[in-house]
Amino acid sequence: MRKICVVVTARPSYSRIKTALRAIDEHPELELQLVVAASALLGRYGTAVKYMEKDGFTIKAKVFNVLEGENLTAMAKTTGLGILELASVFERLEPDAVVTVADRFETMSTAIAASYMNIPLIHVQGGEVTGNIDEKVRHAITKLSDLHLVASPKAKERVIKMGEIPEKVYDTGCPSIDLAHEVLNDYKLDFDPMARYGGVGANMKGKSKYIVVMQHPVTTEYQEARHHVEKTLEAIQELNMPTFWFWPNVDAGSDGTSKGIRAFREKHDIPNIHFFKNMEPTDFLKLLKNSQCLIGNSSVGIRECAYLGVPVVNIGSRQNKRERGRNVMDVEYDQKAIIAAIRQHIENGHYAPDKIYGDGSAGKQIADVIAKETLTFHKVLQY
Repeated sequence: MRKICVVVTARPSYSRIKTALRAIDEHPELELQLVVAASALLGRYGTAVKYMEKDGFTIKAKVFNVLEGENLTAMAKTTGLGILELASVFERLEPDAVVTVADRFETMSTAIAASYMNIPLIHVQGGEVTGNIDEKVRHAITKLSDLHLVASPKAKERVIKMGEIPEKVYDTGCPSIDLAHEVLNDYKLDFDPMARYGGVGANMKGKSKYIVVMQHPVTTEYQEARHHVEKTLEAIQELNMPTFWFWPNVDAGSDGTSKGIRAFREKHDIPNIHFFKNMEPTDFLKLLKNSQCLIGNSSVGIRECAYLGVPVVNIGSRQNKRERGRNVMDVEYDQKAIIAAIRQHIENGHYAPDKIYGDGSAGKQIADVIAKETLTFHKVLQY
């Protein structure tokens, strides 16, 4: 059996890889070695590891490597510590291959450690474009990787254009769409979000018409994070609709986003917003599917919401140039523009499902490719 080490470093990465973890764990020719690191272990970012354990996954190693600060220096040092710690983990586990997910800055640690240890590196969700540091990280990991499992035809085309061997690039779709596919078949909101996940803010019990906000800092504009979130808060306050708002991730600037939210709450009466840190992936998607609109700059608006047909108001440059469906409306950090886009989306209603990022079978495809493909840690590039 092939030992496949998958490293999950952040809250969104778990939903991006959950069905692949399940498929690898159940595959008769594969042994899953799940390593959890960085912000996926921390309470302030939702303790994603507890949802992995609840889902029945065995954690082979935990790597605590996040430095406080939420700035560029902390990001760089967190990455360096990750390389040091993961090298020791890989030495102990002796995997046949390492899987790294998407474009979080922490995933660079996984890629570098595995590459320098001559362990075949498998990259999920390479070849995409965005408007911040994530694109640099994503493309750098592509060049370090030996096997590529991308989420769309255009992403496959980009990876091949970067000089990677075409036979080593597979369009499997995105595993997060597998979860969206499951939810689309049964999206009844069969739980009370506040009773199950706590949080703080307004009592939203009985509110069937609501919107969701998920806004992260932009690493290349991190000094503007507080100003950015204030514009969104002003728009949501004026709109005065019931709102579920999710806390930002660990990127540089998240401290500014968090301070902006806290200061706004202290200064203003905002009886329409309830704040959460995290949710189980399926519950989160059910909450989205039953919402009237998602506002912010999360990739969930580009990926899962396209498949679910949820209207999205995408703010700013964080998802710049990423493939998107008809459900996405792009605006800048302008209070009036945000409000106008939300109202237009609500008037239009939900959209038909769009399969840009797969058909809901990515997890199984990923496990099957990993089981059959020849694993190498060197490549002859086709320049």
